[in-house]
Amino acid sequence: MRCQYCGYLDSKVIDSRPTEEGSSIRRRRECLHCGRRFTTYEKIETSPVMVVKKDMRREPFNGAKIKQGLLHACQKRPVSVAQIDTIVEKVEKLVHSSGDDEFSSRRIGEAVMEELKMLDEVAYVRFASVYRQFTDVSSFMEELNKLVRDSAKRSEDE
Repeated sequence: MRCQYCGYLDSKVIDSRPTEEGSSIRRRRECLHCGRRFTTYEKIETSPVMVVKKDMRREPFNGAKIKQGLLHACQKRPVSVAQIDTIVEKVEKLVHSSGDDEFSSRRIGEAVMEELKMLDEVAYVRFASVYRQFTDVSSFMEELNKLVRDSAKRSEDE
């Protein structure tokens, strides 16, 4: 594994453990040249799943796009990168365990929003505003009111 700091091609594994979802292995490595440490993830190579977009275009599923959207939505929020990675892993598991060759972008977006809603409501609203493409204040307020109702219902259930 190439060191991200000095580019040296050899490193040793210091620690190895499964991620919370169990879909990949997290490895801490130490470069044998510069001695710095870095983290890598090992995943099972899966057959490609095509995402069917709203306009019926198809593109390969890319968990990195989900992570980028989540990082943007969670900017300046008390959400860790580990929590974002957990959401990405859950969605990746959902997509790959479906057994389908194609998966709709709508289902992916809804799954991400469901996870994000439980984690951070402000980040959820940010993500939803981009995902659902709110065109005016009334549609945005409708989503906020729905969130308030859901939050109140969860409070009653607890």
